[in-house]
Amino acid sequence: MPKQSASTATREQSRSAAAPNRTSLRALAHPLRWQLIDLLDSTGQATATQCAETLGETVPSCAYHLGILGKYGYARQVAGHPGREKPWELTEIPQNLSSAGAGPAGSQEAEAAVDAFLDHELTKLKNRFRQLAHEPAEWREGSGVIGETAWLTAAELSATWAAMKDLVLKFADRDRDPSRRPAGAREVRLFAASSVAPRRADGGSSPTAPGS
Repeated sequence: MPKQSASTATREQSRSAAAPNRTSLRALAHPLRWQLIDLLDSTGQATATQCAETLGETVPSCAYHLGILGKYGYARQVAGHPGREKPWELTEIPQNLSSAGAGPAGSQEAEAAVDAFLDHELTKLKNRFRQLAHEPAEWREGSGVIGETAWLTAAELSATWAAMKDLVLKFADRDRDPSRRPAGAREVRLFAASSVAPRRADGGSSPTAPGS
């Protein structure tokens, strides 16, 4: 979703981890914090000033939100650097957005964190697709989106999701270890999702209204 002392995949919903508490979930329910996570993931380390310059935000705003990420263990300041402003880096704490066992209040916090994460992902996806026409053909051919409505059992959905995760995480080690990146490799975002339609009032399953 840290360098990122761990791969992006370990910081998002795709990996299992102990359910976070409500406060730590609240720390992930802000779009700028996901932008900061993304930036630290790509750069390895950055100061609040560098984050502000890259993201078009103010230094105090970036410093505040980095501090929140630091307070709840998602990021940390790097010791041993000269100067007044120390750079930040991500930790290896998974960004688990699960609400399992959290109760109604925890579920609301998880929903807010998921909303912020998905908004961030979709904004990034839209921006990259707007620029896709400017990429060489070989990079355009490997970029795309796909969606399919299927009728699956719970077991089939679990197996499908596991296969999707395995595919997305196949090259995660290259994010942690730059020496493993082959010549010509570029940063690529692989994003997968699955969701089950709500049940009908009679307890069955049926096509849902647009947007549901």
